[in-house]
Amino acid sequence: MVSMRIAYLDCFAGISGDMFLGALLDAGVPPQVLHDATAALNLNASLKIETVDRSGISCTKVHVLEAGALAEGDGHSHHTQTHQDPMSDAQYTRQPKTQHLHKTGHAHTHDHEPHTHDHEPHEHPHTHGRSLSTIRTLIKATSLAEPVKQTAIRAFELLGASEAKIHNVPVEEIHFHEVGAVDAIVDIVAVSAGIHHLQIGTWYCSPLNVGGGMVVCAHGTFPVPAPATADLLRGIPTYSAHVQKELVTPTGAALLRALDPIVGEQPSMKVEQIGYGAGTRNPKDFPNVLRLSVGESDEQQHKYQHDSSQSVTVLETALDDLSPQVLAYVTEAALSKGALDVMLTPVIMKKGRPGTLLTVLCNEADRAALEKLILSETSTLGIRVRHDRRVCLDRSFASVKTEYGDIRMKIGSLAGDELNAAPEFEDCRSAAQQHNVPVKQVQQAAVVAYRQTHNNGKAS
Repeated sequence: MVSMRIAYLDCFAGISGDMFLGALLDAGVPPQVLHDATAALNLNASLKIETVDRSGISCTKVHVLEAGALAEGDGHSHHTQTHQDPMSDAQYTRQPKTQHLHKTGHAHTHDHEPHTHDHEPHEHPHTHGRSLSTIRTLIKATSLAEPVKQTAIRAFELLGASEAKIHNVPVEEIHFHEVGAVDAIVDIVAVSAGIHHLQIGTWYCSPLNVGGGMVVCAHGTFPVPAPATADLLRGIPTYSAHVQKELVTPTGAALLRALDPIVGEQPSMKVEQIGYGAGTRNPKDFPNVLRLSVGESDEQQHKYQHDSSQSVTVLETALDDLSPQVLAYVTEAALSKGALDVMLTPVIMKKGRPGTLLTVLCNEADRAALEKLILSETSTLGIRVRHDRRVCLDRSFASVKTEYGDIRMKIGSLAGDELNAAPEFEDCRSAAQQHNVPVKQVQQAAVVAYRQTHNNGKAS
């Protein structure tokens, strides 16, 4: 039996950045890991950690401080105000600085709520938040480990892609306000550091309780979940129960999507540590916490369920009136714009017309650009979109010596087991041309050389 470290997020009260931070600490991540990640950002930020009670459950609450004061715009509606008039407190929440964006170069103002009912509302301009490129540069400049940086940047890219699509703005031209604030950046980066400290083989999570009611945003009132959150949760099972409040925030949804867990019931596991992370709100008879269980799995099936399992977005359309030359161009353009793969499949369409099924596999962050490419460069009037899961082998290369020269071997492994080894075709073609022999002869020589080397390595 192979033992593997796994973790399960129980999102019965949703998920937000501060809840995730608290759960990680409560489950055993040393506070110094999160303090160091926060300090590495050089944003004059720090963390305040305390133990609080949520419906009788002792859990950890994390506050982000900026210059020693509680950071504004918590990046999650667990730190929201209630909108009193004219709507019911039970069903409506207001975000103090809603997670929104604007095109660059456009000055704007917002009406702010009066501090008391005795004062008239006042208006003053505020500056734009940080752009995605600014946040990406900020994270890359830190001394944090590369996997931590990659997870944090991935979360922001996913959030940026959702916001850009909703507002019809190119992702690199937007400015984050709420999620570009200091506390939201700290939440995402510190959570990423905690995630990688635990060294989990496979992450799991429950279906998400998104809450209910309405959320009052800067540009209108929307049903829960908020637009960006709803887009980030595509393909993930969700439900609404217990409270009429927003429970899943854009920051929490982006972190979860970047983590890419397997969603469902808790797997068979030997739980070693349990952490409870608190949200700011403390509703009666409802524990507003995120529970994180960390332990070991001894089941053989989990040997092949590791973090190479990932979500992939599939874009698809059928065409019966497009030139093959244009199809070839679209294929090349899609790959240059980040598509993971592009397939052209002959199909028979209505009225017996021969056509081509165009299928594009991509990461969700690249979806908007590829959708625009397909809609603008082909004759289609619509695209089918779905989210699939794929398992990829870990790839590595080894060089072998043959009578035709050195040939690289591409090796595919899963959970440490080597499953595939194939000679790199371009190396074989070059060697075949140089020695005037068939390509298959070079390929066979490379495979034999690799097997001999590999077997000798095992024997030693």
